[in-house]
Amino acid sequence: MFQPILPLVPIKGLDPGRVALGERLFHDPRLSADSTVSCASCHNLKAGGVDGQRFSIGIGGAVGNINAPTVLNSAYNLAQFWDGRAATLEEQAVGPIHNPVEMGATMSQVIGRLEQDADLVARFGRLYPDGLTVANLLDAIATFERSLITVDSRFDRYLRGDREALSELEVDGYRRFREFGCASCHQGMMVGGNMYQKFGVLGDYFAGRAITSSDLGRYNVTGREEDRHVFKVPSLRNVALTAPYFHDGSATTLEQAVTAMARYQLGRDLSVADTEAIVAFLHTLSGTVPPVTP
Repeated sequence: MFQPILPLVPIKGLDPGRVALGERLFHDPRLSADSTVSCASCHNLKAGGVDGQRFSIGIGGAVGNINAPTVLNSAYNLAQFWDGRAATLEEQAVGPIHNPVEMGATMSQVIGRLEQDADLVARFGRLYPDGLTVANLLDAIATFERSLITVDSRFDRYLRGDREALSELEVDGYRRFREFGCASCHQGMMVGGNMYQKFGVLGDYFAGRAITSSDLGRYNVTGREEDRHVFKVPSLRNVALTAPYFHDGSATTLEQAVTAMARYQLGRDLSVADTEAIVAFLHTLSGTVPPVTP
């Protein structure tokens, strides 16, 4: 039977040395202005690649204005950030470093600081012909992030033929997920992440509330009216681990998120049984982060 979702596969051909170097940099607070915030501060790899906060805390206790998406499987996104303003993981890595509310540093400041670390300089020298540079630092972080593919979820095992991998309720949830139309946007290997969509196709999600710049979505990138409230469809991989949900972090549970999505995107009010089954299915999408060898 045709399946709208495909099993995740790891990205091959990554240099293991660069992956390990990128892992070190990902956890290095020296990338922030005051050496207190690292990439991992907002993207905890042991907690679904997020920090569990509605809005993340940056340097000096500054609070962001948009929910931090997971870094897991981000290599397969059509673009990075909710509004898709970064085409590559390398471009994405620059954003938080420069953002005054997040890490608040300059690349010259970061490179100058890292150049004082003889061991780190030596590692760059072994892995890159031109050693420690901005481009190579971003390449290492991006290479590490490309390794974060969460393979072997129970649902992937089911797709590969293991019919014992899911319970009857979970299989029924997948059926409802398809039949109700969820899979029209949440499909492919990432169960999303490969298209843009308006938040509020069949209902006005933003009615009766103050609109923030973060609510404008792709409009902030393109300036086109048709892109107002349009966002990258998030991947549902590991979604059971990444609460709270949506760009504004307004849904604190999967049940709330599923109910809201059905109402505003599909024009459907779900029964308790519908929600229970779909949430059960979504729990099967959690995979395993491969270990990194230093």
